Amino acid sequence: MDKSQFETPLLEVLLGYAGSSPSRFHVPGHGGGRGVPPDLAAALGGAVFSMDVTELPGLDDLNSPTGVIARAQELASRAFGADRSFFLANGATLGLQALVLAVGKPGDKLILPRNSHRSIIGGLILAGIDPVFIAPTVVPGFNFAAGVPTAAIERALGDHPGACALLCIHPTYYGTVGDTVGVSRLSRAAGVPLLADEAHGCHLYFHPQYPLGALEAGADAAVQSMHKTGGSLTQSSILHIKGPFLDGDRVFAAVKLIQTSSPSYILMASLDAARRQLAVRGTDLWQEVLEISAEIREWLSGIRGLEVFGSRFLDGDGVFDYDRSRVVVRVSGTGIRGYQAAQWLTGHGIFVEMADRDNIVLALGPGIGREDCRKLAQVLGDLAVREGKGRALLPAPEIPSARAVMKLREAWFAPSRPVRLGDSAGRVCAEWVAAYPPGIPVLIPGEEITPAMVNYLGGAREAGAGFQGPDHPALDYIRVLE
Repeated sequence: MDKSQFETPLLEVLLGYAGSSPSRFHVPGHGGGRGVPPDLAAALGGAVFSMDVTELPGLDDLNSPTGVIARAQELASRAFGADRSFFLANGATLGLQALVLAVGKPGDKLILPRNSHRSIIGGLILAGIDPVFIAPTVVPGFNFAAGVPTAAIERALGDHPGACALLCIHPTYYGTVGDTVGVSRLSRAAGVPLLADEAHGCHLYFHPQYPLGALEAGADAAVQSMHKTGGSLTQSSILHIKGPFLDGDRVFAAVKLIQTSSPSYILMASLDAARRQLAVRGTDLWQEVLEISAEIREWLSGIRGLEVFGSRFLDGDGVFDYDRSRVVVRVSGTGIRGYQAAQWLTGHGIFVEMADRDNIVLALGPGIGREDCRKLAQVLGDLAVREGKGRALLPAPEIPSARAVMKLREAWFAPSRPVRLGDSAGRVCAEWVAAYPPGIPVLIPGEEITPAMVNYLGGAREAGAGFQGPDHPALDYIRVLE
């Protein structure tokens, strides 16, 4: 093991400052905690406020690092096998949007899965880059969107030889990965950089029984939400680049353009500490998660009507592999909706990562315990017995195809207004709308709202689907161009 991975340079110097009893004539104005509301101080304790500081001598500057932050980022690069890494205090959203800004210019095309995170849509709007969407594989029975078939990517690269970049999701929210190694070969041959949304995958690099990390699989850049699976604090993330296909200075310029000028040192120190834990103890920690995952999968598979996603659903392409720490449980085989199951569990003090029409999704990490898993299995089994109708729900209807009639950026800036969903056919959508499941945007700004889409969205609403993107979450109204 690289002995330097035991270092936490940023955390150590921050603790040193906090422990020196300094006189604080600088922002933030709470003076190390003395000016914090008493109820907040009692809830969080004093130590956290003593480390809430600004760019002071010796603490370095995230937007121009030459000291301990630069060293902490270098250690992160070594841990993940990157050439250069950037700490992000605005979440993975910042990293993904910075990559979009760095790789192209207005009028360029970026090839991406239709189920990409909304932050990518935001990046495309900021950069004026046009999306070329590819439909992902939808897993039968579970009805969630996975990876994109390699053949579809090859066709898109051939049809758009001037594309500025190709994006993959590695892994998806449901834990699946496509054939990223094969996709990286295609992108290399086409001379197009491969960008990876690896928000849910920073742990993949530290245990051989998980899928390859995106950089290991050939991606030129990867953005990780370290807080999701790596142990850092919420909103702390990292952007990595590797290889000669991206200009690191250009990427850093894009990061600085949209990164906050007042980054939280607490978040950055948590990245430093989480990187050390992954590098030093990651294999042991994630081995235990594997063992707990196997146990809960066995328990849940023994409950009549439940089905747990696993190896038998892999297709070698769009569903090439999956992360064993992400447990997707199809509850619709009992006649229970995923939303209903999640509400039932919440009533028993159990909170799952997400629910859709057919499934609940469990995110396991080093903080999970076997007793929590046993409790979940017991409560979910009780629900299946008490509420299950004994017959599966009908499959979700197929999503209608969308057609752009205006460029994304132009539609975003055009005047718009809300209309009732039932009155929107024939209009041009002015917002981003996705129904869960399967989480694929049905519409983005600039696309035509067809009668088929109105029927699909209305049916999804009646079925209890959740919506992301629209101003009116219940989708009684949808925003259209004037």
